Amino acid sequence: MATANHGHTIHMTQAESDKIRETVQTRLKKCKDLHGQPRTPREPKAAVSEAKQAGLMADMSGTVEPGMSVYSGRENIVALAVGSPYPPCTTSLAGLKPMSLAELQIDTHHRGRVLNVKRTGPVVPLVAYSWTVVEDDAGHVERLEVYLHKSKRGEDLLESTRDFRIKEPYFTINEQGEATIRVQHPSDIVRIKDTEFAKSAEKCKDRGNAALKRKEFVEAADHYAEGLRLCEEDVEVKEQFSYDLHRNRAHVSLVLNRWDDAKADGIAAITGRTDDKSKSLDSKANFRAGSAAYALGRFDEAKKLFGTALRLAPDDKEAKIYLRNIETRLQEQQTGGYDFAKIRSRLSPAKSRVDAATFTNNTVARDSPLGGRGLFATKDIKAGEVVLCEKAFCVVWSHEAEAWSAMTYDARDDKIRVFPAGMTQVLVQKLLNNPSQIERVMGLFGDYKSIGNEVIITEDGPVVDTFQIHDIVCRNAFGPGAISSSGNYGQEDVRTASTGLWITAAYVNHSCVSNAAKEYVGDLMILRATRDIKEGEEITHTYSDVPDYDSRAAVLQTTWGFECQCALCEAERTDGNEVRDERQELMGEVAAFLERESSPKTAKRLTVAKAEKLVKNLDATYDAKRWEGLPRRAVEGIWAWVQEAKKGMR
Repeated sequence: MATANHGHTIHMTQAESDKIRETVQTRLKKCKDLHGQPRTPREPKAAVSEAKQAGLMADMSGTVEPGMSVYSGRENIVALAVGSPYPPCTTSLAGLKPMSLAELQIDTHHRGRVLNVKRTGPVVPLVAYSWTVVEDDAGHVERLEVYLHKSKRGEDLLESTRDFRIKEPYFTINEQGEATIRVQHPSDIVRIKDTEFAKSAEKCKDRGNAALKRKEFVEAADHYAEGLRLCEEDVEVKEQFSYDLHRNRAHVSLVLNRWDDAKADGIAAITGRTDDKSKSLDSKANFRAGSAAYALGRFDEAKKLFGTALRLAPDDKEAKIYLRNIETRLQEQQTGGYDFAKIRSRLSPAKSRVDAATFTNNTVARDSPLGGRGLFATKDIKAGEVVLCEKAFCVVWSHEAEAWSAMTYDARDDKIRVFPAGMTQVLVQKLLNNPSQIERVMGLFGDYKSIGNEVIITEDGPVVDTFQIHDIVCRNAFGPGAISSSGNYGQEDVRTASTGLWITAAYVNHSCVSNAAKEYVGDLMILRATRDIKEGEEITHTYSDVPDYDSRAAVLQTTWGFECQCALCEAERTDGNEVRDERQELMGEVAAFLERESSPKTAKRLTVAKAEKLVKNLDATYDAKRWEGLPRRAVEGIWAWVQEAKKGMR
């Protein structure tokens, strides 16, 4: 488990939090009361007219959902309902039985069924979801919502076509009390595109190239894919055009961050022929596959591919640069030797994702006595040494358009939390684009297990459970702070707070008396030992450094769902409420003193005496035997002030 400590909160009025709870709980009760009831038919013209009017209203008044938002001072923040998860469909279309809209039942997951529908109304884009009106073959119409994850492989799900197959449709009541088909897993909706494809592989290649020239990358990929499908129908056509189609699609996939596809296509495009033209084209194919392998962090594989590319085209300057960079990445990966000064010097808001490898050789993940999995030292690590350095698997910075936070109400525990919705959207898209990465992410801790980390591929790509992703992000995401030209710094607006996922670091468990501390250089997390760590010892860091026990315990329970059992928390629990209250009152006096007396070196003796009395009074709240060897954090700030003041008096 890991921390998402952005350092800021969104303050809600009691009325706002009550409204969110009431809205969600009313919906859940209505769903329960109406479970299994037949769908009420809609009037087609009225349904389409409603969508048109809603679209106009969204354009005029913004895109925040009606009835589910919080006013944060300058603008509304969307509130999302979570806590009623269900697994995605894992069956192919061929294994599902068609159904009509008339067969839909309220609050029902129609397992084993599929809806064939066409969009008949405009798409109404809101922040948390988009909706439209769809029609089946019988002429019946219904509302369709795509919730939160509104894109798929670089395209808007509802805008990209009019023909859909909705797998195992969930018919429910939304937060506004309206019946709707709701899609929460992007893999549960299959788009049947109406693109007019050419009838020959050659023409498909030409159309793909034309789309590429227009920078219509998704369209180009579709034309190349159709061309490759046609190649499978004729051996001679395949031999003539498949290499070009694979090579061109590899280029497009790199642009679209589809690195799995780019690597596979680049390798498939290698002809192995020895004439000069073929060698030049094979160099490009190796280069593109190598670029994808590099992006995936597979540097050994990238080295081989770029080496072949350079052998086929010895004057390729870019391949030479890549090979030099790969040697640096392999050195980082194997030894943990980083040039941090150089990395920092290149950091800026425009270049916030550093070019670096991940180093984990000092650690191994295994079952932890603290619960779940943990990270353990594979060797003795000295204080100050690097425990691990890890590149973010996925990060969204506060200055980027994708960054936005939502409030969530979780029906499972009746808690309202801040949730990095934008980062979660980006994470889901990355997994849809690169299914080779699904197992790593889905193996992280989350309350909802669903299909686990099993990789399931259907005719429309990988299956990704977005509820599982939600819980994984809540338990494992980190807040690296905003980016400046001199490095990371902490202060930022929680509504667009930077958030990322570091997969290995996510296994590091919490302790209030931890043995490691993290820092960030762009999206590179550095975990250093704060004391000597023995081989086999579990690595821990602090999820919350709030000095007050009761506040810290509340944060740990609300955000991560556990009560800390470390020696520090045990000592504070044993102190009891009366002692903790006394200590908290003294901490308030210390805070006021430090704010008032900000220059210890020029302090008068009487002022120093007052500070020493505060130290003495705070020390008196600690039982000497129980607190032996434990940090007395309430004393640390004022004690340091006294030591600095005494230096000035010498």
